[in-house]
Amino acid sequence: MLGDTSSLRQDPGMDPDALAIRGLKEVVARSNDGSIVVRRADRDLFQARQGKLLFYLCPNNHRDTALLEWRVFIQEIRTCSGKHKHAGGLTIFVLDGVGYTMIDGARLDWKKGDLVLLPMKVGGVEHQHFNLGPPNKPAVWIAIINMAIHDYLASDLEQIENSPDYIG
Repeated sequence: MLGDTSSLRQDPGMDPDALAIRGLKEVVARSNDGSIVVRRADRDLFQARQGKLLFYLCPNNHRDTALLEWRVFIQEIRTCSGKHKHAGGLTIFVLDGVGYTMIDGARLDWKKGDLVLLPMKVGGVEHQHFNLGPPNKPAVWIAIINMAIHDYLASDLEQIENSPDYIG
């Protein structure tokens, strides 16, 4: 994958082969020179439709790291996340709290230290996450998504309900 090629498309005089080679060199340079340690202090927690999120890695927002093809984020769930549907294929490691996830109508309980696997399914996986602790003690997890798999599945996100904490 060439990574972000928007700067390449701005050079219409360059032939496609030269553009491809330049793009590959940019990927190698990023792997060699990009940030290896991503500090919490360099990222912002924000309220989204799914809950409170903090992206450590996101190909759309953070292009300064050595790895591009990953989305890694922390999510805080005070009561419940937004209900949504996508192709799945991600892992969620529970850092703190206790709760459950509804996946296509089935309840799956989890607690601190558990790993939740959201399966890949044709037609998508409808799911929503719930905190069983008090709202002042949110459940917290880190989600890890390989974007190459995400893109291969042509995964889209259908928002069904927003988190009750979201004001949009």
